[in-house]
Amino acid sequence: MPTVAIDARDAYLPQPRGFGRYTRELVAALERHAPPAGIQLRVLTVGGRAPEIVWEQLSLPRLLRREGAAAIHSPNCFLPLRRPCPGVVNVHDIAFETHPEDFSRRTGWKFRTITPRAARSAERVICLSEHTRATLHETYGVAPEKTRVVHAGPALPVGTEEPPEGPYVLAVGDLRRKKNLLRLVEAHARLHARGLPHRLVLAGLDAGEGERIRAAAGEAPVELTGYVGDDHLDALMRGADLLVHPSLHEGFGLVMVEAMARGCPVAAARATALPETAGDAAAYFDPYDVADIAATVGRLLDDPAERAQLAGRGRERAADFSWDEAARRTLAIYAEVLG
Repeated sequence: MPTVAIDARDAYLPQPRGFGRYTRELVAALERHAPPAGIQLRVLTVGGRAPEIVWEQLSLPRLLRREGAAAIHSPNCFLPLRRPCPGVVNVHDIAFETHPEDFSRRTGWKFRTITPRAARSAERVICLSEHTRATLHETYGVAPEKTRVVHAGPALPVGTEEPPEGPYVLAVGDLRRKKNLLRLVEAHARLHARGLPHRLVLAGLDAGEGERIRAAAGEAPVELTGYVGDDHLDALMRGADLLVHPSLHEGFGLVMVEAMARGCPVAAARATALPETAGDAAAYFDPYDVADIAATVGRLLDDPAERAQLAGRGRERAADFSWDEAARRTLAIYAEVLG
């Protein structure tokens, strides 16, 4: 039985976010489906003592050779460029190109140096959206015939924690430039000045925008929660009157799918992969236009009937995505590279 190694280190961080949540759920689904498919998984949960890039590019290939792995899957861009077996790599988006200010100098250099080379050298490249697939072809010249689109699915457990007292509007994501939360806060401040009773809850780590966001809020009620665990995030989504996702660059938009699965209506940026993911189950706005953000959010909060319609379409849309289907498609890609 051939062995596929998966570099799953991101899934085992103390506070997993984007890449880590994706990898955690994909590995769990793959473990359910891999043996019947005739594939054995070798899930790598930690690296070595060497610096990260040294482990990925030198130590990992040696481990693959020593263990006789038939293929390597790197869910987070950093596929070994020289390896003893075929490689599959995920490229979730290229925000490190479009929003370099959100990355430290070292991290940004690593993404911009390794990712295009990994994508061009990989036997298969997995994208979460057609938008990212087209972007890789246009930006890096990655051959379309070796890219595959595999959607993520909702996985946040629906719990029993009581939601916070309302009313409130929710946005989820680290406080960084590409998330565009500053414009959302400015729009919320305008709505508050007009009498909106809702507070705005921003759930995510402060990655550099917290001070500017607090200043922009002024007298408007804006709550910065910091990182929240799964139980509380689930409760926040269940209790929100609206989830707003104003991001300027996303390769999929999983937070929208999680909200839709709970019947929380969604308003989102008309940008990158977000309309592809949410389809007709969200209301859209120009993410660069504060007035348009305010108008869209205000209209939805004033119209319970429209929110209810979005909630219903959202549940139907969320049902189109599942981790079991993602695992089946990923295993089919492994079969392709294994011949």
